Amino acid sequence: MSHDLEQLVSLLDLESIDTNLFRGFQPKLEMPGGRSFGGLVAGQALMAAGRTVEDRFVHSLHSYFLLPGDPTIPIIYEVDRIRDGRSFTTRRVVAIQNGRAIFNLEASFHKPERGLEHATPAPLVARPETLPNFFDVIKDHREELHWMFDRPHPIEQRFVTTPTVLSREPLGTIQQIWIKADGTLPDNPLLHACVATFASDMSLVETIFGPHRERPNDAGSMAASLDHCMWFHDIPKMDAWMLYDMDSPIAHQGRGLARGAFFDMAGTLRVSMVQEGLSRLID
Repeated sequence: MSHDLEQLVSLLDLESIDTNLFRGFQPKLEMPGGRSFGGLVAGQALMAAGRTVEDRFVHSLHSYFLLPGDPTIPIIYEVDRIRDGRSFTTRRVVAIQNGRAIFNLEASFHKPERGLEHATPAPLVARPETLPNFFDVIKDHREELHWMFDRPHPIEQRFVTTPTVLSREPLGTIQQIWIKADGTLPDNPLLHACVATFASDMSLVETIFGPHRERPNDAGSMAASLDHCMWFHDIPKMDAWMLYDMDSPIAHQGRGLARGAFFDMAGTLRVSMVQEGLSRLID
């Protein structure tokens, strides 16, 4: 396990401070503009919810980013045990800083059972071992993308398509990246789900900007996640390569929609996600 991945696992190991109350830390994971990284907040919130559930795996989460988080102070996660049913368990989590809600999440956990089986196949793309490391791709852009070099990188990335941040020309509506944790994770399904949640927020909103010359958080634009939804079809093994296949069907009135899917190396669909993101133009 790399040092950065070890740090992420530690950040996801929340401190229990009371019944249904947890505290999470977030050092060195801020985004441009000094705000918290939404993927970490969502991953910690899911961990808080999962810590109150036994013998069931998360199958969906729906969340809203309410206010920019402050990455210099801890976040308190308050869990509401909405329902414990025979097959499904529901939890609501509110992330709090300075007495204000900055994020909320509702997650549902399901007991495995028999049912219908079908799945969309993975797209045919270059395999990860044939593609360069992310830092080799962006090494000539250190001054422009300094924040990418300065922050920890617990997730290894291999771009199938051109990274949105490197092109000033329209690239189209599709973005594809191979991702995996930079090391071996403990065999803990909830941890793998939380790492998947963290990783899913790394590139999704950027897909909205792909068809345009503007880029996320340029001088004339503003990008931020507004909500984030995920469906876990099976336990994602996040220390093995996953193809992150993304597209953006629409951007309109300062908001854009991005869809994503995690496929494992066998081509099996493991996780689906949808995110609406701010795609505001600034005069």
